[in-house]
Amino acid sequence: MIAASRRPSGPIARLVLLALVIAGCGATVPPIESSAPTPTRPHVTPAPTTGKFVATAYPAKGDAPCREKAPPDAAHGAYTGNLKRIVAADARTVVFELCGPDVAFPAKIADPAFGINDTAWLTAHIDPKTTGPQAITTAMNGTGPYRLEAWDRGAEISLARNDGYWGDPALNERLIVRWDPASQGRVRELQAGTADGIDEIAPDGVEAIDADVSTISAPRDGLEVVYLGVSNTVAQFANEGVRRALAIGIDRQALVAQYLPPSAALSTHAAPCALPYACTGAASYDFDPALAKETLAAAGYPTGFATKIHYSTAPSAAIPDPAALAQALQAQLETNLAITAELVAEPEGTYQADVDSGTMDGIHILTQDPAYPDVSASLDPRLATGARGEAGKPYDDIVKALATGRSTANGAKREAAYKKANDAIRAHVPLIPLAAVGTNAAFLADVKGGLASPLHQESFARMTPSDRRQMVWLTTHQPPGLYCADEVDLVARLVCGQVVESLYTHEPGGAAVLPSLAEKCSPDADLVTWTCTLRKDVLFGDGSRLDANDVVMSMAVQWDADHPLHRGDSGDFATFQSLFGGFLDPPPG
Repeated sequence: MIAASRRPSGPIARLVLLALVIAGCGATVPPIESSAPTPTRPHVTPAPTTGKFVATAYPAKGDAPCREKAPPDAAHGAYTGNLKRIVAADARTVVFELCGPDVAFPAKIADPAFGINDTAWLTAHIDPKTTGPQAITTAMNGTGPYRLEAWDRGAEISLARNDGYWGDPALNERLIVRWDPASQGRVRELQAGTADGIDEIAPDGVEAIDADVSTISAPRDGLEVVYLGVSNTVAQFANEGVRRALAIGIDRQALVAQYLPPSAALSTHAAPCALPYACTGAASYDFDPALAKETLAAAGYPTGFATKIHYSTAPSAAIPDPAALAQALQAQLETNLAITAELVAEPEGTYQADVDSGTMDGIHILTQDPAYPDVSASLDPRLATGARGEAGKPYDDIVKALATGRSTANGAKREAAYKKANDAIRAHVPLIPLAAVGTNAAFLADVKGGLASPLHQESFARMTPSDRRQMVWLTTHQPPGLYCADEVDLVARLVCGQVVESLYTHEPGGAAVLPSLAEKCSPDADLVTWTCTLRKDVLFGDGSRLDANDVVMSMAVQWDADHPLHRGDSGDFATFQSLFGGFLDPPPG
């Protein structure tokens, strides 16, 4: 249910508000007022009856209450989000005002959750008076290279080429998305030629693909990093020479090859190399047991010492057998460095909190998966100002370099900053990266342009399945819905990304961002105001024309928990909440 509003409410007010929202496509609100704060926030105001574009804003009057210290009333919680206001300055210009700087804003809005919908489509396919999944979860009206042709429940989703697409047309006439929960079944279909590409292949399937000349594997670059961490506030690990000896004396390649999935790639840096700027600067130390012993002796421990290896008992896709990995590390420390380590297994439910406290008396094994595809999301939670305490006392030069990296949108300056950060990480060794763990996809060998995306956002429109007119993609399961503002399911997001476009997108097979519906989004010097210029003459599938008000509305229905159209499938809108810090008008608690 929609939480109680801070504004005048009741049946009449709700009906008036809904009527005003419905007028949003081609009709708009009165001119934008100043951004001065106001006690109440009338989010939607009457639309004119003429067809002339008049800019909207959200909230329509005033800013969102950034850094709200306390709930405003019993019906709402305090606002913790980083969006202050969204303004349609004119038909092709949208201005995002933030509460604080965010260099990763383009990477965030490239997420399929922020696909732009036509305002009239939203109001026609979301009913504030009903509960449960809305009509929009099974229908799409996007601006992308494909359009939804049919969803045959339990069988397949058919996407046809969008002949009115603003960009380069899809290289195939149709994309068929099917599913089979069994990896072996997917491999058999690829080998039989009934699928052009398949996803999420088990290790034995990868071997079969590689042995078949008609198929080719497509490793998906990993964003999740497996690493060994230590706190510089604990015993011997306060000594930088000890930490460096560990980095040199552990045969990381052997651990990765034997105890991590086949899709794991040996890390050269602390962050996954699929992220832009992540792997500038010097690479991790090579394995050299003789040098490691010398380094440890120079640090004052010629005969080693005793420590502990902490690990979670819960297996994961990235660490299938954590006990075996810990035992192998234990053996290496004894053999290579004369370090004896007691194994300490901990339940998953408390393990992360114990790591974050920075008081673990030894080495800990952990994974880290960035919340969004920017290097800051990988390094900052562990090593920047305000990071969790697992590394102990902050390393000033690392902190400074990371702060510089997230304070500029200039590519050359970011690259220079992360080079300094990586060099300092290598020198101080606050952690030892083992591998970036991805997954495996595969294609028929005759498919041109077959690239697996680290974000599970394949660019099928750029793929050519030889002389076949359609591309068939076989994945793991049927998506729960197709309104990706309210979906976190990877298959749903994959399908959404082919049809409903965001302002930015990601390069084929990579994590770098590229303009999509926006020609560009430019920040101010403080990275708190991002001005986005939309492409000209972009049409939705139903012929409606994209304008800035569609961007405002598409974001507003996610942002405001009190918005009458804040509904979809579950109603969680989890991606918005995760990437922008919280809802406007959040429920209490």
